[in-house]
Amino acid sequence: MNGSDQVPDDFRELIEAYALGALDSEERAAVAAHLVIGCAECTKALLESRWMVSQLAHLSPESAPSDMLRGRLMHTVGAEAAAAEPTASAAPKSAIPLWMWGAVAAALFFALYNAYQARVTTTTIQHTRVELEKQIHMQRESARELAVARREALILTDPKSLKIAMPAGTKDLPVLQATWNPELGLVVSGQKLQVPSGNRTLQLWLIPKAPGSKPLPSSTLRPGADGKFDLLVADPPDSPGATKALAITDEPEGGSPRPTTAPIWMGAVAIK
Repeated sequence: MNGSDQVPDDFRELIEAYALGALDSEERAAVAAHLVIGCAECTKALLESRWMVSQLAHLSPESAPSDMLRGRLMHTVGAEAAAAEPTASAAPKSAIPLWMWGAVAAALFFALYNAYQARVTTTTIQHTRVELEKQIHMQRESARELAVARREALILTDPKSLKIAMPAGTKDLPVLQATWNPELGLVVSGQKLQVPSGNRTLQLWLIPKAPGSKPLPSSTLRPGADGKFDLLVADPPDSPGATKALAITDEPEGGSPRPTTAPIWMGAVAIK
């Protein structure tokens, strides 16, 4: 070929399609093989085609590509779109692979398991706390009872303690025994007492020696179901030397500021 005008029209269209990238693999290989041999006319035609491609948007209508080239280009675009469509439609199916669903399920399982374990742990902690509080309460109660028992034992065995018999106003009731230590306090005890009815309780009173003095209220206690009465007054409202007698009455629960019934038991405080 001796000039660009000598390039056949059908081969020129192949070169234009080559410049556009619109040839199939066989045609592209054939054109490339021809260009390799250094054909000046075809090389010039390729350069012109590439320039035309770069300026295609600005060319006048008469410079538009030929029908054959346009057909090849549309065929190539259509083929590429058809090849891309299955991939696009398959994308949603493969967007989340099966292994990822398994990972999500495993994460959900572990989250639920951890939540269950947290609830179990919380329940265990609460149960343990309740049991611990019970144990602490029992220990404190045991310590209090032990302290009371030790103090009563000291009062009952101390030679300085004063023994006071408190007979009942009726013969069918047992005698109570009071033991008063000036430093440790007062203990009143008895056996086989009847439990006051309802919300009634037994209250201890100290009768002062001073003329016209009113009874001083002290502690209250209901006998146990076994009839045992064991009342400790660590801080009596008066001293043995200033007290004429001890008395016990039946009062409302919580005690009264002054006696509301006649004394059931009374014992004189006689200091030698």
